[in-house]
Amino acid sequence: FAKLLRQAGTLLGLRFAAPVAGRLRRGLVCGGVQRTGAKMSEQIEKEIQEAQEAVTKQGDTVRSLKASLKDGKAEKAEVDAAIQKLAELKITLEAKQKEFEKATGKVSTQSKEALRAALAGVLERRMFYIPSFKIYGSVAGFYDYGPPGCAIKQNMTQVWRNHFVLEENMLEVECPAVTPEVVLKASGHVDRFTDFMVTDAVTGECFRADHLLEGHLEALLEDKKNPLSPEKTKEIRELLAGVGELKQDSMAAALKEYNVRAPGTGNELSPPFPFNLMFKTSIGPKGDMVGYLRPETAQGIFVNFRDLLYYNGGKLPFAAAQIGNSYRNEISPRAGLLRVREFTQAEIEHFVNGDDKSHPKFESVADLQPLLYSRALQMGEEKKAAPMSLREAVSRGIIANETLAYFIGRTWLFFCKVGVNPARMRFRQHLQHEMAHYATDCWDGEVETTYGWVECVGLADRSAYDLKAHSGMSKIDLTAFEKFPEPRMEEVVRVAPNNKQLGAVFKKDQKAVKEALEGLSDTAAMELKAKLDAGEAYTLTTCEGQSFEIKPGMVEIKKVTEKVTGKTYTPSVIEPSFGIGRIMYCMFEHSYYTREGDETRAVMGFRPVVAPTKATVFPLVQKPALNELATRISRDLTAAGLSNLIDTTGNTIGKRYARTDEIGVPFAITVDFSSIEGDGSVTLRERDSMAQIRVPQSEVAGVIRALVDDRTTWAEVAAKYPAQKAQADDE
Repeated sequence: FAKLLRQAGTLLGLRFAAPVAGRLRRGLVCGGVQRTGAKMSEQIEKEIQEAQEAVTKQGDTVRSLKASLKDGKAEKAEVDAAIQKLAELKITLEAKQKEFEKATGKVSTQSKEALRAALAGVLERRMFYIPSFKIYGSVAGFYDYGPPGCAIKQNMTQVWRNHFVLEENMLEVECPAVTPEVVLKASGHVDRFTDFMVTDAVTGECFRADHLLEGHLEALLEDKKNPLSPEKTKEIRELLAGVGELKQDSMAAALKEYNVRAPGTGNELSPPFPFNLMFKTSIGPKGDMVGYLRPETAQGIFVNFRDLLYYNGGKLPFAAAQIGNSYRNEISPRAGLLRVREFTQAEIEHFVNGDDKSHPKFESVADLQPLLYSRALQMGEEKKAAPMSLREAVSRGIIANETLAYFIGRTWLFFCKVGVNPARMRFRQHLQHEMAHYATDCWDGEVETTYGWVECVGLADRSAYDLKAHSGMSKIDLTAFEKFPEPRMEEVVRVAPNNKQLGAVFKKDQKAVKEALEGLSDTAAMELKAKLDAGEAYTLTTCEGQSFEIKPGMVEIKKVTEKVTGKTYTPSVIEPSFGIGRIMYCMFEHSYYTREGDETRAVMGFRPVVAPTKATVFPLVQKPALNELATRISRDLTAAGLSNLIDTTGNTIGKRYARTDEIGVPFAITVDFSSIEGDGSVTLRERDSMAQIRVPQSEVAGVIRALVDDRTTWAEVAAKYPAQKAQADDE
């Protein structure tokens, strides 16, 4: 872990302070809460952690076996046995947790629920984020960011912009949230962006089918008044492990078998049916143009490709980026910021020639060793991510190309920069059955939390699918031209439709068929030629999904050698897509801990660059002279671009420190009588180590600015200035 931190620090120019690194190393698997009770049963605690790791590993085993089953490489009996073992391991984990609670009277620090409850209390009480429309009972899936939450979100998006947009000279755009239906028809969202839903047969209230089934099955398992037989418990746990993969008919059968009813009313449920997750609206006063709130920001970039290419001087590769809100009408939102109906995305579309996916800056990240969870590791025995250099991953073909690997490396560095624990993040490669048919390679940037491994970033090589789809629907050319250094003779495929025959057979569809023929790739065109030469018919599918039978005589296809000066092609796209809210929540979990010896003193250990407030200024006591100097120092901090707060309440310094620790303020300045009567210095305190030094008031703003910008470390600052011993009531 220390090696990961040093590696990230070197490449980013970050200066990780020793107290921060030490605190991160002490973080537990399921959260940042430190072990503080002197009499806790360490042996049981260790067994709980081992049981949790076993459950996680077996869950990965089940997933890999299901993938093998779909590929015909595993038997259903093997999958069933793995699911049974997973159920047994979960029972063991629950038993260990109960044993710990009985022995100590406390909830284990390995308890996910305990950490979530403690963290949620801080986040809501200090107004990082709260449910929207609270005075009207709130609406699920919507959250308001309070003052510290807004500041962190703004800081994080600015770090993202600096780290990606400025570093890569990306072309940033801002597109409307309301999107015409035709755009999302072309992208496939209108037809395929669905989940299964059921409704209350009497009231019509809607529920997401898989969530309802999961909740009902879990309630059966937890019902102490009506305990299940061991056989039934096993059966339910096996079903629970595969709820997310049930097809429509299997979902209907399970809901019926377990007599799942509508929550609150107990009414019967409708059969499950696909529900499109987009918010539908109408555009214009007549309401005759259908639109949707965008489910992702990417489509705005794709439809602007032609203009962006022109703006960039016709040169490839180039990347475009967009930060903005997206909307998904989740049937049953849950898990706080992890599954919401309105969320902020930061997406990049890197356009590149599909024949050359090298990256000029790959060497800058090639030796990074993030945790990679490749297909081979997922399908293998150990089921565990392993560190591997990006150079090795590309050379061995584990990552498809340099550009995709480059963005994996840059994403890893971004996570480190904003305070995600590098030991608890990994990049998981999609298994073959998880990938879209057009994708070349896909990886998810996942972070470990109390909810398990949470996908925060998707990184995909989408080939040329998106631009081809929009070109086909809009009839607008979305290609690029590569000019060769010197003209050269090349063999090219020429497709010449027979307009007379096409018109006679296809009539009004002649134009669509002709365009589809002319748009065939060289490979597809030669496949068509082989069929026609053999006297066979060929089924041609247009971009609109229509199929037409092409017979001999309708088209002439031949290879000719010509002198060419360049080539026209549809660029491929490498897409990193970031969920800002998800990354924020993961950072909250990784940053949260309590002071040793006092579980009531919560601390949010944010890295200074994302902290909502960089410093607080405390007059030691309520005296006009001290207040005046505190105000002057606050102005100096503001002039240096540092957000700050003045706390002139009558509370002790210790209580004021505790209050600002809870919102993650990294530095605190205390103005005392020495500041106005003595040497003019002030006390500067660092949050995580609680160490204090004396700094001249004229220098304190510059010192904090350097610390926030990672141009120095607290250790270096503490070596330069004299230490200040904390008073008994300070902490």
